[in-house]
Amino acid sequence: MVRNVEGPSRFDGHEYPQSIPEPEHVMPGGAAPWSRLSAGERRGVTLERVERQLRRSERHLDVAPVPGDPLEMVAVSDGPRRPVTRRSAVLVALFDEDGEAQIILTRRSFALRHHRGEIALPGGGSDVGETAIETALREANEEVGLDPARVRPVGWLSPIVTYASGSAIWPVVGFLSERPTLTADPTEVDRAFTISLSELLSDGSFAQERWRRSEARPGADADGYFPIYFYRVPEDLIWGATARVLTELLCLVSGVEWPDAHRVWG
Repeated sequence: MVRNVEGPSRFDGHEYPQSIPEPEHVMPGGAAPWSRLSAGERRGVTLERVERQLRRSERHLDVAPVPGDPLEMVAVSDGPRRPVTRRSAVLVALFDEDGEAQIILTRRSFALRHHRGEIALPGGGSDVGETAIETALREANEEVGLDPARVRPVGWLSPIVTYASGSAIWPVVGFLSERPTLTADPTEVDRAFTISLSELLSDGSFAQERWRRSEARPGADADGYFPIYFYRVPEDLIWGATARVLTELLCLVSGVEWPDAHRVWG
């Protein structure tokens, strides 16, 4: 058993209520992709800057529509190719406050069967015939009471495709003109909160580990390890698919290369 990163010290004493897996083989990962930027370059991330970078990266809806089929996706994917039958979407909802873009996040209810207590973007499964944008807006309304009429969809991030389970998640970026009133649905959401993108970019927030499992995983390096991203936030820890979406977003807004942009996952 390789245990170079030990349980309680993995996140420097940071406290969080959820249970984080401890794979048999775990190694320390690299620094944040934006670690070479100055503190000043990581502050002042506004909606204007986000929108400008979405256009430059061809992720803005004025430049390119949301990918509608996995064959179009330049996105990361897991497992051998098979038809995607389970579709879902999440809303990357942003608003400006005190010169900084804030993002809306939720902590999933601890009563749920899957991903209980994890930090997530508002979202869920698509109904038949729904677009990714329609799903993201509907789910955000159901989970945190966000009025769809107050959200301006502006762009998208790389869909996450898990071919092994035939599922895909479409992240939709939407802007709000001001801080909304959030009302969490207690059957799905333990709490809803916001955090600035500059705080996620700050020193001490990002952490990376390299995991290896007994079964080979697409996207692994020559030694069988693949990256897992984490973010320390007040009273909690972001990881998994949400951290993967946030890492692409933060790379985009900070103008650095997204580490998974050229990773061959499937």
